[in-house]
Formats: sequence, structure tokens, C-alpha cells
Amino acid sequence: MSRVGSAPARGRRSDWLTTTVMTAPAVVVFAAMVVVPIVISVYLSLTDWDGYSANPHLVGLANYASMFTDDEVITSAVVTLIVAVVGTLALNLIGLGFALLVNRSDRLSRLLRMLLFYPHVLSALVVGFLWGAILGTNGAVNQLVTAHGGEVLPFLSDPNWAVLALLAVLVWAGFGVNVLLYLAGLQTVSPELLEAARIDGAGRWQVFRAVTAPALRPSVTLNVVLSLVTLLKTYDLVVSLTGGGPAGRTQTVAYLILWNSFHNSRLGAGSAQSVVLMVVTALLALSVVKLRQRGDLAALR
Repeated sequence: MSRVGSAPARGRRSDWLTTTVMTAPAVVVFAAMVVVPIVISVYLSLTDWDGYSANPHLVGLANYASMFTDDEVITSAVVTLIVAVVGTLALNLIGLGFALLVNRSDRLSRLLRMLLFYPHVLSALVVGFLWGAILGTNGAVNQLVTAHGGEVLPFLSDPNWAVLALLAVLVWAGFGVNVLLYLAGLQTVSPELLEAARIDGAGRWQVFRAVTAPALRPSVTLNVVLSLVTLLKTYDLVVSLTGGGPAGRTQTVAYLILWNSFHNSRLGAGSAQSVVLMVVTALLALSVVKLRQRGDLAALR
């Protein structure tokens, strides 16, 4: 009886051991690549480490407190907020529009899908240098304008124009991903429901609102979260397109973190800024998901 009774226990131990062995590599990699760096960043954010000294001094929450009185940090936070909000709206509206346009199986639609996604394949640094050569003071556009008697357009030299140029390039380089994700969502829409709606006399807008839009809710949530996270950590395109200028007006928080950490040798302050950015990004992403869940519950009621 004891042998029979112990068989389930041995089976459970065997299952536990198998699960542990199978998941251990992923857990180790996750801990080494995510958990450990976060812990180190939190520790460094409480110090005045410059990246060179062997014994950083603890300064408590001084690095966090200074962020709220630093004009450069405040300016970069405003720029990042504008980029994140406006960029997310633009990426999703344009992405959904093109997804509806190329949601066909003909050759032209397949070619358009490839062309729309192509900018995302390019390195952000390459994209920045490319558009810098197009929009710069001596770039292709201004060469064309001045050749016809016009004045130089300050795409990258005027603060307001530079932010708009940065946003436009970010959207151009990234909306291809949104197109593909929305296309995947459109494939889940039941053709029978679409056909039934059309037979009932529903127009295109009514079909989209009553049939297509509800099926796209998961895709919208995914796209919004991915767009927000991506735009909040924008730095590489800033490096190659504007260099944070003019007068620091296109510096994002991520760009400022790298600038403070490595150029100004203020790794303690940079770590504090990165911790705050990580927390804000996580809260925004969770908020979007929670709003989506509340919306679904309200729709069911």
C-alpha cells in the first residue's frame, strides 16, 4: 500500500523536477538580463557615482529630488510626453488606415505591405542620418527650395520645426509594425459576419463600427502599448537626426539619461532618471491594459 500510495507523490516530484529543469534556463537569463540590471540601477540611483571611482557615495534620494528642479530634465520630459502621445495616436491611426487599405490578397497589396514595413527594417541611426541629409539646412529639400528662389526651411534648426520633424520621422519609420499587427487582427474578423452585415444593408462605416472595430480591440491594446513603450525610450533617432538640438529642445528623457550618464559622467543621476522612466512606462502600459479590460466588461454588461 505504501508503494502504491507513494506513486502519485513520486509523479508530482517528477513533474516538478521536469518543470524546474525546463524553465531554469529562461529564469536564469531573465534574472541576468532584467532583474540584476534593475537592482543595480536602483542602487546606483542612490549614489553619486561618476562611472570611474571605486567607492560611490550614497546620497539617498538626492538624485530623485533634483530631477524636479532641473530645467533640462523637465524640458526633456515635456518633449518625451509630446512624442509619446502624438506619436502613439499617429502610429495607430496611420497603421490602421493602411491595414484596411492593404487587407487584400492580390499582388499589389502584398507589395505595399513589404514597402510599408521596409523602413522599420532600417537601423534608427541610419534613418536619422538619411532624413538629416534630406531635411538639414544644406539637405536635399532646402537645396531644391533655394534653387527655385525660396528661403531655407528650418526643419532641424528651429525648435518647433525640429520636434515636428522628429515626430514625422519616428512615425514614418515605425508605422509598418502597426500595419502588420492590425492586419493580423483583421484576419480574425469573421467573413460570415461581414457578409451578414452587408446583406442587412450596413454601409462601410457601419460594418467597421459594429463588426470590425470590436474584433480589433486586442490589436488596438497591443499597438498602443508597444507604441508607447517604444516612443518613451526613443534616443537613437534623436542622436542621428538632431543630436538633441537645437538648444536641447529635442532631447528625450532616454537621450538625456545617456548624455548625463556617459558624457557628463553622472551615472548616479542617469540611473535615477532611468528608474523613473521605467516606472512611468510600466504604469502607462498597465493603465492602457486596465482601461481595455474595463471597456470589455462594460461592453458585456
